[in-house]
Amino acid sequence: MSKVGDPSGGEVRVAAVLLAAGEGTRFTGGPKLLARFRGRPLLVWAVEPVLEAGLPLVVVRGEVDLAGALSELGPRIAVLENPRAHEGQATSLRVGIAWCDAAGFDAAVVGLGDQPLVPASAWRTVAAAAAAPIVSASFGGRRRPPVRLAREVWPLLPDAGDEGARALMRQRPELVATVACEGDPGDVDTVAELSVFERRDGAGTSPTGGARERWS
Repeated sequence: MSKVGDPSGGEVRVAAVLLAAGEGTRFTGGPKLLARFRGRPLLVWAVEPVLEAGLPLVVVRGEVDLAGALSELGPRIAVLENPRAHEGQATSLRVGIAWCDAAGFDAAVVGLGDQPLVPASAWRTVAAAAAAPIVSASFGGRRRPPVRLAREVWPLLPDAGDEGARALMRQRPELVATVACEGDPGDVDTVAELSVFERRDGAGTSPTGGARERWS
């Protein structure tokens, strides 16, 4: 169980939510998160740093069964299906937040299942940041997931649509802070991008792919 201190001296229970329910319509090589990346499913590269960071993790999936890809990682992951995944990312975020709420967590750190090069250090840094109700990782000065959402903002998140926390961040900028992180937050949208990622080392700070549109 991940716990971090708060300014009052208490402990804050933080979990991670990995959104992995997107349809991946631009990816023509089969289910995107099961595509091979450096010898293993792409999803595994997004999940392992979260576990390394010591955060309890829930993965929210859509129609694609991800159990086989995650089996090598053991029973440390809760996997939930979102039957409304086709209605947009906000519904998957709601599924993950509901799990965190029921489990009694105080904050959720949200990331994307197609970000293979976000390191454990970024997850730890964002999980420990409590400067504002919403804290986004900043890579090279640009906001990208993972994003920390304190319990107090969970009721403000959208119920539907293809924007999750980004919509709230845009509407309520006074609630948002950023924290500098190392790593490469780019997300994979196409087979061609996956090939480009194969040649990257994860140290860069200039993301490519859909993250630019979704989180700027």
